[in-house]
Amino acid sequence: MPVHRPGPASGRTLAVWLTALLGTLSLVIGTAPAQAAPHRGDAHLGMGVLAHDGSSGTPDGSRAAQTEGVDVSGHQGAVDWATLWNSGVRWAYTKATEGTYYTNPSFAQQYNGSYDVGMIRGAYHFATPDSASGAAQANYFVDHGGGWSRDGRTLPGVLDIEWNPYGDACYGMAGAAMTGWIADFLNTYRARTGRDAVIYTATSWWTQCTGDSAAFGAVNPLWIARYATAPGTLPAGWGVHTMWQYTSSGPTVGDHDRFNGALDRVQALANG
Repeated sequence: MPVHRPGPASGRTLAVWLTALLGTLSLVIGTAPAQAAPHRGDAHLGMGVLAHDGSSGTPDGSRAAQTEGVDVSGHQGAVDWATLWNSGVRWAYTKATEGTYYTNPSFAQQYNGSYDVGMIRGAYHFATPDSASGAAQANYFVDHGGGWSRDGRTLPGVLDIEWNPYGDACYGMAGAAMTGWIADFLNTYRARTGRDAVIYTATSWWTQCTGDSAAFGAVNPLWIARYATAPGTLPAGWGVHTMWQYTSSGPTVGDHDRFNGALDRVQALANG
Protein backbone atom coordinates (compact mmCIF):
# COMPACT_ATOMS: atom_id res chain seq x y z
CA MET A 1 0.00 0.00 0.00
CA PRO A 2 1.48 3.37 -0.97
CA VAL A 3 2.29 5.74 1.85
CA HIS A 4 1.05 9.32 1.47
CA ARG A 5 3.52 11.79 2.96
CA PRO A 6 2.35 15.32 3.80
CA GLY A 7 3.58 17.88 1.36
CA PRO A 8 4.57 21.51 2.00
CA ALA A 9 1.97 23.78 3.55
CA SER A 10 -0.22 25.60 1.08
CA GLY A 11 -0.02 29.40 0.75
CA ARG A 12 -3.39 29.76 2.45
CA THR A 13 -2.32 27.64 5.44
CA LEU A 14 0.89 29.66 5.78
CA ALA A 15 -1.07 32.95 5.73
CA VAL A 16 -3.38 31.73 8.49
CA TRP A 17 -0.38 30.67 10.56
CA LEU A 18 1.34 34.05 10.11
CA THR A 19 -1.82 35.93 11.06
CA ALA A 20 -2.14 33.93 14.28
CA LEU A 21 1.53 34.51 15.08
CA LEU A 22 1.21 38.28 14.60
CA GLY A 23 -1.86 38.32 16.83
CA THR A 24 0.04 36.49 19.55
CA LEU A 25 2.98 38.89 19.26
CA SER A 26 0.71 41.90 19.59
CA LEU A 27 -0.68 40.48 22.82
CA VAL A 28 2.81 39.83 24.15
CA ILE A 29 4.00 43.32 23.22
CA GLY A 30 0.89 44.80 24.78
CA THR A 31 -0.57 46.86 21.95
CA ALA A 32 -3.07 49.24 23.56
CA PRO A 33 -6.59 49.31 22.14
CA ALA A 34 -7.76 52.55 20.60
CA GLN A 35 -9.54 54.75 23.14
CA ALA A 36 -13.16 55.55 22.47
CA ALA A 37 -14.01 59.15 21.69
CA PRO A 38 -15.67 61.02 24.57
CA HIS A 39 -19.43 61.45 24.56
CA ARG A 40 -20.97 64.91 24.31
CA GLY A 41 -21.15 66.24 27.83
CA ASP A 42 -18.00 64.49 29.05
CA ALA A 43 -15.75 67.54 28.60
CA HIS A 44 -14.37 69.37 31.59
CA LEU A 45 -11.98 72.17 32.52
CA GLY A 46 -8.47 71.30 31.34
CA MET A 47 -9.50 68.17 29.47
CA GLY A 48 -6.99 68.80 26.68
CA VAL A 49 -4.06 70.21 28.63
CA LEU A 50 -2.02 67.05 29.13
CA ALA A 51 -2.51 65.83 25.56
CA HIS A 52 -1.55 69.15 23.97
CA ASP A 53 0.78 70.89 26.44
CA GLY A 54 1.94 68.05 28.66
CA SER A 55 3.12 68.44 32.24
CA SER A 56 6.46 69.71 33.49
CA GLY A 57 6.16 69.70 37.24
CA THR A 58 4.11 71.45 39.89
CA PRO A 59 4.62 74.69 41.83
CA ASP A 60 6.54 74.62 45.08
CA GLY A 61 4.71 74.22 48.37
CA SER A 62 4.65 77.92 49.17
CA ARG A 63 1.19 79.50 49.02
CA ALA A 64 2.21 83.01 50.04
CA ALA A 65 -0.21 85.54 48.53
CA GLN A 66 -2.06 82.69 46.79
CA THR A 67 -5.27 80.87 47.66
CA GLU A 68 -5.89 77.22 46.88
CA GLY A 69 -8.95 76.22 44.85
CA VAL A 70 -10.40 73.29 42.93
CA ASP A 71 -12.60 72.74 39.90
CA VAL A 72 -15.01 69.84 39.50
CA SER A 73 -17.48 68.40 37.00
CA GLY A 74 -19.91 65.54 36.59
CA HIS A 75 -17.23 62.87 36.21
CA GLN A 76 -16.19 63.38 39.84
CA GLY A 77 -19.67 62.75 41.23
CA ALA A 78 -20.24 63.56 44.88
CA VAL A 79 -17.29 65.54 46.23
CA ASP A 80 -15.89 65.32 49.77
CA TRP A 81 -15.97 69.05 50.46
CA ALA A 82 -15.10 68.75 54.14
CA THR A 83 -11.80 67.03 53.32
CA LEU A 84 -10.95 69.71 50.77
CA TRP A 85 -11.79 72.50 53.21
CA ASN A 86 -9.62 70.92 55.91
CA SER A 87 -6.74 70.70 53.42
CA GLY A 88 -6.84 74.45 52.85
CA VAL A 89 -9.04 74.77 49.75
CA ARG A 90 -11.06 77.99 49.97
CA TRP A 91 -12.73 78.40 46.56
CA ALA A 92 -14.25 76.12 43.94
CA TYR A 93 -15.76 76.14 40.47
CA THR A 94 -18.30 73.57 39.29
CA LYS A 95 -19.19 72.73 35.71
CA ALA A 96 -22.80 73.71 35.12
CA THR A 97 -23.30 73.29 31.38
CA GLU A 98 -21.84 72.39 28.00
CA GLY A 99 -23.10 73.71 24.69
CA THR A 100 -26.89 73.95 24.84
CA TYR A 101 -27.38 70.22 25.36
CA TYR A 102 -25.86 69.23 28.71
CA THR A 103 -26.27 70.04 32.40
CA ASN A 104 -24.12 68.49 35.11
CA PRO A 105 -26.17 65.91 37.06
CA SER A 106 -23.93 66.44 40.12
CA PHE A 107 -24.19 70.23 40.00
CA ALA A 108 -26.34 70.71 43.10
CA GLN A 109 -24.12 68.60 45.39
CA GLN A 110 -20.95 70.18 44.05
CA TYR A 111 -22.06 73.82 43.83
CA ASN A 112 -24.03 73.92 47.07
CA GLY A 113 -21.71 71.55 48.91
CA SER A 114 -18.70 73.80 48.45
CA TYR A 115 -20.74 76.78 49.65
CA ASP A 116 -22.04 74.89 52.67
CA VAL A 117 -18.54 74.18 54.03
CA GLY A 118 -17.60 77.86 53.70
CA MET A 119 -15.99 78.10 50.29
CA ILE A 120 -16.46 80.88 47.75
CA ARG A 121 -17.90 79.14 44.71
CA GLY A 122 -18.76 79.70 41.07
CA ALA A 123 -19.91 77.88 37.94
CA TYR A 124 -18.34 77.32 34.55
CA HIS A 125 -19.51 76.56 31.03
CA PHE A 126 -17.62 74.28 28.62
CA ALA A 127 -17.94 76.02 25.27
CA THR A 128 -18.57 74.14 22.03
CA PRO A 129 -18.64 76.95 19.45
CA ASP A 130 -19.55 74.58 16.61
CA SER A 131 -22.84 73.57 18.26
CA ALA A 132 -24.61 76.90 18.90
CA SER A 133 -23.96 80.65 18.99
CA GLY A 134 -22.16 82.37 21.83
CA ALA A 135 -25.35 84.14 22.88
CA ALA A 136 -27.35 80.90 22.93
CA GLN A 137 -24.74 79.17 25.09
CA ALA A 138 -24.44 82.12 27.49
CA ASN A 139 -28.20 82.14 28.00
CA TYR A 140 -28.24 78.37 28.52
CA PHE A 141 -25.45 78.71 31.09
CA VAL A 142 -27.21 81.46 33.06
CA ASP A 143 -30.49 79.55 32.96
CA HIS A 144 -28.88 76.38 34.34
CA GLY A 145 -26.74 77.46 37.27
CA GLY A 146 -24.32 79.98 35.78
CA GLY A 147 -25.85 83.14 37.21
CA TRP A 148 -24.37 85.46 39.79
CA SER A 149 -25.62 87.04 43.01
CA ARG A 150 -24.04 89.71 45.20
CA ASP A 151 -23.85 87.55 48.32
CA GLY A 152 -20.09 87.86 48.77
CA ARG A 153 -19.53 84.16 48.15
CA THR A 154 -20.49 83.66 44.51
CA LEU A 155 -17.84 84.14 41.84
CA PRO A 156 -18.64 85.32 38.29
CA GLY A 157 -19.21 82.64 35.68
CA VAL A 158 -16.37 81.16 33.64
CA LEU A 159 -16.18 80.59 29.90
CA ASP A 160 -14.07 77.44 29.46
CA ILE A 161 -12.72 77.82 25.93
CA GLU A 162 -10.10 75.23 24.96
CA TRP A 163 -9.39 72.28 22.66
CA ASN A 164 -12.41 70.55 21.15
CA PRO A 165 -12.48 66.99 22.54
CA TYR A 166 -14.96 65.92 19.86
CA GLY A 167 -13.21 67.10 16.68
CA ASP A 168 -11.18 69.95 15.20
CA ALA A 169 -9.20 71.74 17.94
CA CYS A 170 -10.58 75.17 16.97
CA TYR A 171 -14.13 73.95 16.25
CA GLY A 172 -13.64 74.87 12.59
CA MET A 173 -13.64 78.60 13.30
CA ALA A 174 -10.13 79.82 14.15
CA GLY A 175 -9.25 83.51 14.03
CA ALA A 176 -11.85 86.25 13.68
CA ALA A 177 -14.75 83.81 13.73
CA MET A 178 -13.61 82.46 17.09
CA THR A 179 -13.05 85.88 18.66
CA GLY A 180 -16.49 86.93 17.41
CA TRP A 181 -18.05 83.87 19.05
CA ILE A 182 -16.28 84.58 22.33
CA ALA A 183 -17.40 88.22 22.29
CA ASP A 184 -20.99 87.11 21.65
CA PHE A 185 -20.88 84.86 24.72
CA LEU A 186 -19.24 87.45 26.97
CA ASN A 187 -21.53 90.30 25.95
CA THR A 188 -24.61 88.17 26.54
CA TYR A 189 -23.35 86.96 29.91
CA ARG A 190 -22.72 90.53 31.04
CA ALA A 191 -26.17 91.64 29.85
CA ARG A 192 -27.79 88.82 31.82
CA THR A 193 -25.77 89.04 35.06
CA GLY A 194 -24.08 92.43 35.22
CA ARG A 195 -20.68 90.72 35.56
CA ASP A 196 -17.80 90.15 33.18
CA ALA A 197 -17.13 86.43 32.88
CA VAL A 198 -13.73 84.90 33.57
CA ILE A 199 -11.99 83.30 30.58
CA TYR A 200 -10.32 79.93 31.15
CA THR A 201 -7.87 78.90 28.43
CA ALA A 202 -4.35 77.74 27.62
CA THR A 203 -1.88 80.03 25.90
CA SER A 204 -1.14 77.51 23.13
CA TRP A 205 -4.83 77.04 22.30
CA TRP A 206 -5.50 80.78 22.44
CA THR A 207 -2.63 81.49 20.08
CA GLN A 208 -3.71 78.79 17.63
CA CYS A 209 -7.44 79.40 17.65
CA THR A 210 -7.87 83.15 18.18
CA GLY A 211 -4.69 84.31 16.47
CA ASP A 212 -3.52 85.39 19.95
CA SER A 213 -6.23 88.03 20.19
CA ALA A 214 -5.69 90.81 22.72
CA ALA A 215 -9.35 91.84 22.64
CA PHE A 216 -10.42 90.64 26.08
CA GLY A 217 -7.51 91.20 28.45
CA ALA A 218 -8.59 94.63 29.63
CA VAL A 219 -11.98 93.44 30.91
CA ASN A 220 -12.19 89.69 31.51
CA PRO A 221 -10.12 88.04 34.26
CA LEU A 222 -7.85 85.22 33.04
CA TRP A 223 -7.77 81.69 34.39
CA ILE A 224 -4.69 80.14 32.80
CA ALA A 225 -4.14 76.39 32.31
CA ARG A 226 -0.57 75.15 32.58
CA TYR A 227 0.68 72.07 34.41
CA ALA A 228 4.15 73.29 35.34
CA THR A 229 6.12 75.08 38.03
CA ALA A 230 4.86 78.50 36.87
CA PRO A 231 1.99 79.86 34.75
CA GLY A 232 4.41 80.78 31.95
CA THR A 233 3.70 83.10 29.04
CA LEU A 234 0.15 84.47 29.10
CA PRO A 235 -2.10 85.05 26.07
CA ALA A 236 -1.99 88.47 24.40
CA GLY A 237 -3.82 91.24 26.25
CA TRP A 238 -3.24 89.93 29.79
CA GLY A 239 -0.37 91.19 31.89
CA VAL A 240 -1.35 89.05 34.88
CA HIS A 241 -3.46 85.98 35.53
CA THR A 242 -6.22 85.83 38.14
CA MET A 243 -6.32 82.04 38.56
CA TRP A 244 -4.05 79.20 37.52
CA GLN A 245 -4.99 75.55 37.04
CA TYR A 246 -1.67 73.87 37.80
CA THR A 247 -2.49 70.15 37.99
CA SER A 248 -5.07 67.49 37.19
CA SER A 249 -3.65 65.04 39.74
CA GLY A 250 -3.99 66.84 43.06
CA PRO A 251 -5.52 65.35 46.22
CA THR A 252 -9.19 64.37 46.55
CA VAL A 253 -10.54 65.73 43.23
CA GLY A 254 -7.52 65.99 40.93
CA ASP A 255 -7.96 69.46 39.41
CA HIS A 256 -6.31 72.03 41.66
CA ASP A 257 -5.82 75.74 41.17
CA ARG A 258 -4.27 78.80 42.76
CA PHE A 259 -5.83 82.22 42.97
CA ASN A 260 -3.28 84.95 42.36
CA GLY A 261 -3.87 86.69 45.67
CA ALA A 262 -4.87 86.15 49.27
CA LEU A 263 -8.42 85.23 50.29
CA ASP A 264 -9.52 88.87 50.40
CA ARG A 265 -8.82 89.10 46.66
CA VAL A 266 -11.04 86.06 46.02
CA GLN A 267 -13.77 87.82 48.02
CA ALA A 268 -13.21 91.00 46.00
CA LEU A 269 -13.80 89.11 42.75
CA ALA A 270 -16.97 87.62 44.22
CA ASN A 271 -18.24 91.05 45.24
CA GLY A 272 -17.55 92.58 41.85
